[in-house]
Amino acid sequence: MPQPSIEIRAPEEQEEGTRSQVLRWLKAVGEPVGEYEPLIELETDKVTVEVAAPGSGVLAEIVKGEGEEVAPGEVLGRITASAERAATAAEAPPLAQAPVASAAAPAERASHARMPDGRLSPAVRRLLTERGLDPGQVRGTGESGRITVDDVLRHAPAAAGAQCAPAASPATARAESGIAVRRVPHSAVRKRTAARMVESLLHTAPHVTTVFEIDLSAVLAHRARHRQAFAGRGVALTLTAYFVRAAIEAIAQVPEANSRWGEEALEIYETVNFGIGTATPEGLVAPVLRGAEALDLERTAAGIDTLVRRARDGKLTPEDVRGGTFTLSNHGVSGSLIAAPIILFPGQAAILGIGKLEKRVVVIEEGAEARIEIRPRCYATLTIDHRVMDGERANRFMQIFAERLALWRD
Repeated sequence: MPQPSIEIRAPEEQEEGTRSQVLRWLKAVGEPVGEYEPLIELETDKVTVEVAAPGSGVLAEIVKGEGEEVAPGEVLGRITASAERAATAAEAPPLAQAPVASAAAPAERASHARMPDGRLSPAVRRLLTERGLDPGQVRGTGESGRITVDDVLRHAPAAAGAQCAPAASPATARAESGIAVRRVPHSAVRKRTAARMVESLLHTAPHVTTVFEIDLSAVLAHRARHRQAFAGRGVALTLTAYFVRAAIEAIAQVPEANSRWGEEALEIYETVNFGIGTATPEGLVAPVLRGAEALDLERTAAGIDTLVRRARDGKLTPEDVRGGTFTLSNHGVSGSLIAAPIILFPGQAAILGIGKLEKRVVVIEEGAEARIEIRPRCYATLTIDHRVMDGERANRFMQIFAERLALWRD
């Protein structure tokens, strides 16, 4: 009598316009599978999602292979419910959990115990594979000894640049010019990002950018007065929190900055779901601070800190990056002075860019008098969908934004 089969399906919940593909299967056909065991990694243009086995048995069929695109709810494979094979799998000795190093047990001793793969995030597993590392070689500093992305990068920093790119096949080829090249296949994230950027810039929204210079003297003074108190409450008070609060005030006066273009009408969002551009080993992501208009400075800073930590540890979920209505790209943290245009996210009418903070010589005018001072300043840009806003409205947004930061008070 044939054994009953269990269908493995892609998650139903997915943001409109987001596509996914099978990144890798974690089991081969014929291998035993335990219920809730991580089975497949799906990669979207935003995050990597694990699909767990919906039941125990044996992986009988792979319907969607690695690299194939999948739709929400689509069948990815099937498990044959086999009591005999499931029992065999249950009898297999479990992998040891890597203990947390202590003074009595040095970190080096902990590194010899292997951490169960199920406790590794997709980003960590991928970095380990790219660097040819076993989890037991890396000391985890996360909760209960969990390995984080930073742990892997610290363990093999020198190899990161050379090994993080997928191996080329063939390793070298000849470009049209005849010069030898090394081929690095695009990841699904990079291909999706490229497609969406081209679509946004060339086919969806006419981009226009306005540039302002921002004086951060008052913000830095405020931060110096309150940073320690915030830290005492477990909150990192970053400049990004100030930028978000000032942008919220500008959106209140120029609401079309928080909108999207529709064929029949402009759709102005009634809440501000603020995307925070964050660089990770997997690429740039923009986790969303929801309902940002209702937060104060401290709750804004706490929310940003949580999102950025989760992004860098590879712990973001699809919900964390879904539904953004306005985005901040703080490209200045990597040394950039100005970026224009910053490509708009689909479904958003504007994106704010912040350049590198520098001490600059400026002329301060007070009545008929003028003097030269050194002030902390940066360039800020607002790239807009020109169908939604004209230059006057974009400039109005930036005037409010700049004035709020320049005159920041308790």
